[in-house]
Amino acid sequence: MPPTTPYAGKFNSYGNNNSHPQPHSPYRSGTAPKPAKENVYNGAYSSSENPYDIPQPHSSYRSSSVSSAASKEHHYKSSCAVSDNPYSSPPPHSPRQHSTSCPGRAYRHTSSSSGSEQSCRNNSTKGRLYGHGITASYGEMCYHDNSLVSASLEALIQHLVPTVDYYPDRSYVFTFLLSSRLFLHPYELMTRVCHLCVEQQRSGDALLDKIRFREVAPKLVQLLTEWTETFPYDFRDERMMRCLKDMTHHVARGDEYSWRAMQQMTQRLIKRLSALGQYEEAVAALNAVAMERPASLKSKQASGQRSDVMSVCDDPFILAQQLTHVELDRLSFIGPEEFIQTFAMKDPLENHKGFFRKRKTSNLEAYVNWFNRLSYLVATEICMPVKKKHRARIIEFFIDVAQECFNIGNFNSLMAIITGMNMSPVARLKKTWSKVNTDKFEILEHQMDPSSNFSNYRTALRGATQRSETAHSSQEKIVIPFFSLLIKDIYFLNEGCASRLSNSHINFEKLWELAKQVSEFLVWRQVICPFDRDRRILQYLVTTPVFSEDELHLASYESEGPENNMEKDSRRSLRSSLLHRENRT
Repeated sequence: MPPTTPYAGKFNSYGNNNSHPQPHSPYRSGTAPKPAKENVYNGAYSSSENPYDIPQPHSSYRSSSVSSAASKEHHYKSSCAVSDNPYSSPPPHSPRQHSTSCPGRAYRHTSSSSGSEQSCRNNSTKGRLYGHGITASYGEMCYHDNSLVSASLEALIQHLVPTVDYYPDRSYVFTFLLSSRLFLHPYELMTRVCHLCVEQQRSGDALLDKIRFREVAPKLVQLLTEWTETFPYDFRDERMMRCLKDMTHHVARGDEYSWRAMQQMTQRLIKRLSALGQYEEAVAALNAVAMERPASLKSKQASGQRSDVMSVCDDPFILAQQLTHVELDRLSFIGPEEFIQTFAMKDPLENHKGFFRKRKTSNLEAYVNWFNRLSYLVATEICMPVKKKHRARIIEFFIDVAQECFNIGNFNSLMAIITGMNMSPVARLKKTWSKVNTDKFEILEHQMDPSSNFSNYRTALRGATQRSETAHSSQEKIVIPFFSLLIKDIYFLNEGCASRLSNSHINFEKLWELAKQVSEFLVWRQVICPFDRDRRILQYLVTTPVFSEDELHLASYESEGPENNMEKDSRRSLRSSLLHRENRT
């Protein structure tokens, strides 16, 4: 059987755009983003505790090469030129290049197939020249240049099943476990794989069956271990846990060593799911705290009762470090399957209730909501001060924070800050902006310019990725992508390519590409933040109240009055609306 290494594919990569336009503010005229929807989680968490003191969850992707030592202290210098792009020196690598530090891309090898495996596939092998490569068919599995390109769903499931002398390579395991949920529920897949693995050892002789299963049990345990460590959130479904428990009992009858391995695997899984539950409760509690104290935001006159960001932290680099902590903490809880769950088939048992039942994309949604919160926090901090010089100082401070986020490799916080500063309530403060030197801000906007499919940002991201691969310190390993664009890329990859071919085969080329995008994210997710935590700053970032969109507009009009009749009408309407809302509550 040929190896199932990822197929290079025919999908166009994002190219470099060397003819960059002149720096400008592409977002200045845009509308403000919609407020993030409230996340709904169960459970309680003490808001006085710092959620970021929760120990890092176990991750099968944590590489031993990640240094635990903190990087040398960085002293922020305002004279640092933003135009010195720290990612521009290394030549951009090919987006087809795979990292071997992630199981989804590692240990590619040709696995020998057992007789039982071959018997379930058509033994006839067809080969033909196709373009500049060779296309071959092995039963219901088609290969091109030794890479699996399509197969029937049944053949793919069978290819996942280990035997005494066969185990699927890890790239295939990761890819199929990730994207199989487009075609069937993980519970169905696990049930069928375990059933096939057991049935293939049956010979009619009870003693012989026990001996044969004892030989294959370590391979089955290895597969289930990869599943539970790479996609632990699948096991929030109590049916998955029940199936896992049944297999543990089955293994116990044949092999004590494998049974102990299953026990240890289950303990690690429960620990991981427990950490996830604590995280979700913490996020819910923090959101509740942020919503409980809106009184100080009712008017600008009450702003004296509220600390501003510079009274909590006046060093842009320190604030950028703490933002990076929030980003990496929240990234670490996003399961790889959540990217696929966003457009996977609807679970026919969506209303199934149980202890492990949770929303399938809750952590991904919480991370997107964090981006929206940070954008609104930036806009609130700018619109809150009564005096123009104070607003200008806040703007300049956030420009410096954004610059430091760029230097660190924290592109998500960078884009959130830029988005907040370009929301219409902030952008209309012309008198305030006239007091600000916007040179650095325009360069940062240029780096995140959405034209040509964010070509400038993609170039910087490739440079940051290369820096991470050759890093000599933990700080250089940090790569935090602009997350909304990553989701958009995966979404359009899914929508732009058919999941099934005309012969009803699964389009495995597409599955390789989805796995490649997600596995790169997993490499970024594994980095442990090297910076010291500051509880006070972290608590402020995640709990301080922020203005709603209407409150932002009204605060903006109170900072700099309406310039035309349309803005005057808008201010009257906003005052009336907010007053009515306060009286009703």
